[in-house]
Parts: sequence; structure tokens; C-alpha cells
Amino acid sequence: MNTHNAHYSVLLNEAITALNLDPSGKYVDATYGRGGHSALLLAQLSNDGALLAIDKDADAVNDAQAKFADDARFTIKHGSFASLQQFVEQQGWQGEVDGILLDLGVSSPQLDQAERGFSFQHDGPLDMRMDTSSGMSASQWIATASETEIADVLYEYGEERFSRRIAKAIVTARNEQPINTTKQLSTIVAAANPKWEKHKDPATRSFQAIRIYINNELDDLKQCLQQAVTVLKSGGRLVVISFHSLEDRIVKTFIREMENTNDLPPDLPVQHIESNAVLKRIKKPVKANEQEVLENVRSRSAIMRVAEKV
Repeated sequence: MNTHNAHYSVLLNEAITALNLDPSGKYVDATYGRGGHSALLLAQLSNDGALLAIDKDADAVNDAQAKFADDARFTIKHGSFASLQQFVEQQGWQGEVDGILLDLGVSSPQLDQAERGFSFQHDGPLDMRMDTSSGMSASQWIATASETEIADVLYEYGEERFSRRIAKAIVTARNEQPINTTKQLSTIVAAANPKWEKHKDPATRSFQAIRIYINNELDDLKQCLQQAVTVLKSGGRLVVISFHSLEDRIVKTFIREMENTNDLPPDLPVQHIESNAVLKRIKKPVKANEQEVLENVRSRSAIMRVAEKV
């Protein structure tokens, strides 16, 4: 499969299976992307079922409106999944949602379209905003942020050990000319990185960090998870696919905290209801199988966690 010409939904069948679908249920695809998960979900819903999709990216919203315009079961909202509860309330579904799916990170079309500025492999304007209608672009932030702020972002969100060295190089370069393209930035970062990781572009961590910061991805995720517990019905499922350790750590920690609200020992023989647990884990984390990784290398780092509201 040519992943540069099509969007590949990672862990597609596994995610829909994990939702434990009720054909007449109410579901939320909080990261529509290009609709792979939404399409399979809708195919398994009856005429009484319904799907609410959410995406920050206007291109994704346009795609959804074109694909599912004639499907009365489907609704798409333009915005962040940090507004999950607001969108669910607009549907009149508060506390009635049977399942929520989050497929985190950047989508294939965003990476593959040079003009979006997400990729160090395709030269284009240094933008990186998932919602291009609001907020500061990556080039605007790099032009105004202090050296310390840049270093902190690279370290916190990219786990870049050479963050201070790279930040200094960025500030030195911008003093000579504006950094407006992905090629400019990737070249600066590569030159400042003294030890390249095997099989990884030296700009990978820095681009990830700036993208996460510009789009407020981790804070939005934390807000969404808290709201998910509120909007789900008892027995409703939360399915989250993460692509790097920072996201997965947030999801893992959140589920653990919702399982152990009284901080009881994990081996204590009590029922979830007795411990006031809000969520329970359904299965061990799921990763893409060998065949999927061969078809789409981006699935290699994917990890799916599933929890059910008690």
C-alpha cells in the first residue's frame, strides 16, 4: 500500500472491535482524520445508531462532509477534542455515549502535504497548525520565542537531549534570516545535533516537540480524557491509540488513576464499585502486528489502550 497517496487508519479493526459496538449506540470519533475508523464504525451501526466526529483540521471536516453528507447518522464538528463535552451536549448525549475513539497525533495527509509544514521530509511553509484558522504558526513562534523557551519545548515535548544546543542554533540562524520553511529548520537542527540516532532523522524529535506545543496536544488530551469519563454511559468504552511515549504515559496514568480512586492495593479482593473506581482496563495494550507494520511503517510505534466506564 502506498501510504503517501492514502490515509492509513492504524489498528483499524482492533479499535472498532475494542469499542464493543451496540448497533443502535451513540459513538464519538474524536479524531476523524480521513474517516477510516468512522467509515468502519458506521458500517456496523443500524439506522438507530449515531456517530459524532470531531477534528481540528478544516480539511478533515470537508472530507467528512463530502463522504457522509447523505448519512443522517453522522455529524462532524470542527474543533478540538478538548471540547468533547460541549459537542456531546450539543447532540443531547450527555452521559449516554457508548464509546469514544481517540487516534492521536498527526494524520498521514497532514504529514504528506508539504504546505501544512508538519514534515521535515517535504519542504514547505513552516506552519504545523492542525487548525490553520487560529493560533500561532511554528514559524511565528520560532521568530519570537526566547532561546530558553525553545530549549524547554524541545526537551519537554521531544525528549531531545541536545535541546539547548539546537535552540541556540535556531536563535543564531533566525538572527541572520527568518526561518519560514521546514527545510530551513530541519537543516539547522541536523547541523546542531552532534549524535544522530540510527534509523531516525535528526530533526524528528524537534519537529515532534514544536508540533505538540503549537497544537497544545498534551493539554488537550488531558482535558478530553477527563470529559470522556463524564459523557460515557456505564459500560461505555474509551479506546485510545497513541504514537509516542508522552501521549501513552498520559493515557496509562489516567486509566490507572480512574481505576484506583481510593488508592487501594491492586491485589485487594474488592469489586470496582466498592473502591469507587470510575474505569476498568479491558485488555492489555495492543500494538500493530507484523503485517500492518510492513504495510505502514507509521503503525510501528502505535499502542492502543482500552477502558470501560464502571
